[in-house]
Amino acid sequence: MTDLVAKTAIDRRLADIVRPVIEDMGFELVRLRLMGGKTSTLQIMAEKPEGGIEVDDLSEINTALGATLDVEDPIDGEYTLEVSSPGIDRPLTRFKDFDAWTGWLAKVETSELIGGRKRFKGVLQGTEDSEILIEIEDDGEPVIIGLTFDLLAEAKLVLTDDLIAEMLKQRKDAGIIDEAQYDEIIETDETSEED
Repeated sequence: MTDLVAKTAIDRRLADIVRPVIEDMGFELVRLRLMGGKTSTLQIMAEKPEGGIEVDDLSEINTALGATLDVEDPIDGEYTLEVSSPGIDRPLTRFKDFDAWTGWLAKVETSELIGGRKRFKGVLQGTEDSEILIEIEDDGEPVIIGLTFDLLAEAKLVLTDDLIAEMLKQRKDAGIIDEAQYDEIIETDETSEED
């Protein structure tokens, strides 16, 4: 079963170079794309195996990959290296992502027509065998369909208020966000207004 981490031949070759570096650092490669333009951009998304990633982690990955890519020199000409988190409306690139994000709204596009269409929007329902399951509306009725993972072209979560709230809750529960620091700012602002 292939994944959507790296789609083109050059992306797959680059992924073979950067994946071991990222994994040796304790992270996972989520997506890699080499995008053209005046100056090419190598966009790499990474995260911890349990999800999430911090700015300091991204900086360390950027430094390590910069050194590795300088030695390997797999890209002709100048390029910009961009290392980031997958973001809230993250791409779903690995089979396991569809289980991890069960219950969330997603957009999925297939490489071939399935039932007369290529685009599907619905609530993820996990995986079964080699298929991802998604609940879509069919003539106003909810129906769960299976899409063969190897036929997926693109997949990503849909940005919703519920998804944003869940991400903030996870960061707060993990101790990444400390609301007490914001309480102090508010109290200080209120105190200065009274003076």
